[in-house]
Amino acid sequence: MQNKLQELTEKLYSEGLSKGREEAERIKDDARKEAEQIISKAKEESEQIISSARKEAEDIRERILNEVKMSSRQSYTTLKHEIESLITSNALKNPVSEAMSDNSLMKEIIKAIITAFSPESDKAADLSIILPEKSKGELEQFITNNITKQLDRGLEIKFDKKISSGFKIGPKGEGYHISFTDKDFEELISSYLRPRIREIIFEK
Repeated sequence: MQNKLQELTEKLYSEGLSKGREEAERIKDDARKEAEQIISKAKEESEQIISSARKEAEDIRERILNEVKMSSRQSYTTLKHEIESLITSNALKNPVSEAMSDNSLMKEIIKAIITAFSPESDKAADLSIILPEKSKGELEQFITNNITKQLDRGLEIKFDKKISSGFKIGPKGEGYHISFTDKDFEELISSYLRPRIREIIFEK
C-alpha cells in the first residue's frame, strides 16, 4: 500500500513537474516572442524617426543653402552696383564739377535753355532762374547784357547759396524749377556711362 502511495506521489510529482516545465517553456517562448515583437516594433519606430529626422535635416539644409545662394547673389549684385557707382562717381565728379564751375560754359548753356523756353516769337516765356550765389556778379551781368529780350518779358533772376554750381530754371510763378546742377549732370552722364563700366569690369 505504501509502495503504491509512493508510486502515485512520484507519478503526480513527475507529471506536475513536466507540466510546470512545459508551462515555463511556453511562458518563456511567449515572452521571447513578445520581446521580439517589441524589439522589432521599436526598430521600425526608430528607423521611422531616423528617416524623418534625416528628411527634416535635408529640408533645413536645402533651405539654408537656397538662402545662402540668394543672399550671395544679392550681395554680389549690391557690390557690383556699389563698385559701378564708386567708379562712375570718381570718374565724373571732378570733371563735371569743373565744367559746371566754368562760367563761360554756363553762359552758353543758360542762353541755350532760355532760348528753348522762349522760341523766336512775340510771346516769350516769363521765366525764373536761380543761380549760385558765388557766380552772382559775372552771370547776372551776362544775363542782363545778353538776354535783354527775356528780361523785358519778365525774366526773374535769383541767387541761392545752396547751389554750388549750375542753375535752376522754370516758368515764373509756377512753383517748380528744372535743375541743371553738377549732381544732375553727373546722374545724367552716369546713366550712359554705367553700362560701359559694367561691360569693362564684369563682362570682360
